[in-house]
Amino acid sequence: MMNTKNNLQIPSENGKSILLDYTYEPQETPLPVIIFCHGLKGFKDWGVWDLMGAAFAKANYLFIKFNFSHNGGTPQQPIDFPDLEAFGNNNYSLELRDLARVLDWLETSDLPVNQKDINLIGHSRAGGITTITAANDKRINKLITLAGVADYEERFPTGKELEQWKTQGVYHVKNGRTHQEMPFFYQMYEDFLENKAALDILEAAAQLSIPHLIVHGTADPTVDVGDAHRLKSASKYGQLSLIRNADHVFGASHPWQSALMPADLRLAVQCMMNFLNNK
Repeated sequence: MMNTKNNLQIPSENGKSILLDYTYEPQETPLPVIIFCHGLKGFKDWGVWDLMGAAFAKANYLFIKFNFSHNGGTPQQPIDFPDLEAFGNNNYSLELRDLARVLDWLETSDLPVNQKDINLIGHSRAGGITTITAANDKRINKLITLAGVADYEERFPTGKELEQWKTQGVYHVKNGRTHQEMPFFYQMYEDFLENKAALDILEAAAQLSIPHLIVHGTADPTVDVGDAHRLKSASKYGQLSLIRNADHVFGASHPWQSALMPADLRLAVQCMMNFLNNK
């Protein structure tokens, strides 16, 4: 019988909460842990992440997924983005602190955790968050970056667009699914500049002393597969698994109606399981 709990609240900053889910099949011994971190315009309940979590739970992992505190969701409405003000005030440093809060919470929880086997999966921009965390936090056993970015600075506007952002204090990106104008406040870039060395993903990858799996689709239109090759070059313990013709979300979408994961994601999950099970 699966033991599942959704929407636990962990206090974060600015009066916001991290919403967290866990699922596992009870065993007689403590379980290895997977903590999954969503990407930009993502959330823990997106598309197929429940199905992915169930697959790992059936493979005897305690699977945790959570919403970053400023991802735009609320405890009342954790799906999509009712709190665009919080979304605009998010930044990479805040997400690093949120992940540390989740790890601290896990240490003191009453869940059946094998504290020596805590593993991270970071999708898209959270590939950077998890890489930086894994390079600096000795609690992490293995790292998986899933369609992960290699450089945060490259994701920012440049030239006239950057100047306009600084002048106006905000720029907007249309969410094609929800049709919302998603705000990015200039504080995000200021925070990056203030913490540039600490937010260097490739440098963090070079500092890793644990196994690192880099999973990427060769047809990813959002984060080019070149980022995966750069991560592999930087990461001494990096292993590269390319999913041929897969996109940024490995064939998934939101909402996801099927009881099965898409074929590309099933392949990605199998790669991840093989990596995690290789003790």
